Amino acid sequence: MRVGAFIERAHTRPGDDHGTDLIAIALQHSGGPYTPYSSRYSRIGWLRCETAKILGLWNPAYAPLTRAAAGRDLPDDVGMDPAHYALYIEARQLDNRGYTLLRLGPYAQTRHAQQDHDRLTAALDGRETTIVPGYRVSTRYAPFDVSDHQLFADPYEADVLALLGEAVAGVSA
Repeated sequence: MRVGAFIERAHTRPGDDHGTDLIAIALQHSGGPYTPYSSRYSRIGWLRCETAKILGLWNPAYAPLTRAAAGRDLPDDVGMDPAHYALYIEARQLDNRGYTLLRLGPYAQTRHAQQDHDRLTAALDGRETTIVPGYRVSTRYAPFDVSDHQLFADPYEADVLALLGEAVAGVSA
């Protein structure tokens, strides 16, 4: 894919597209995802990419056209917005059957999602198996599914612990 004057290797996040114009991608070092080069390649995270910037499947012949080959790091602004993240609060039985109590998202920054994940996990500590009888309740951090945006509660407009309380009260009622 084209990032400024260079070509970079990227991989898509399966199932995360928003129509035919945008898809979530993660930039990779031209040598592959585990090639040590710079922390920048792993720190940027998932990005929203216009599909028009995607040139096609990666070909090793493109490697000399990358920033890594030029000895340069990725810029602070690669020209793409970050893809969003979400939290799923789920109730599961021992055989893994269950359902999602609450979906929170989108989170524009992973640190905000992680903070709410930690708050919810702490609130559930010691009550995971009793808050919804017969189920174990847990919080899972995952990519935000743009296609299902209407199913998510906005974490920035409410207290996530209050949202959890409402979801559990709805099950108990």
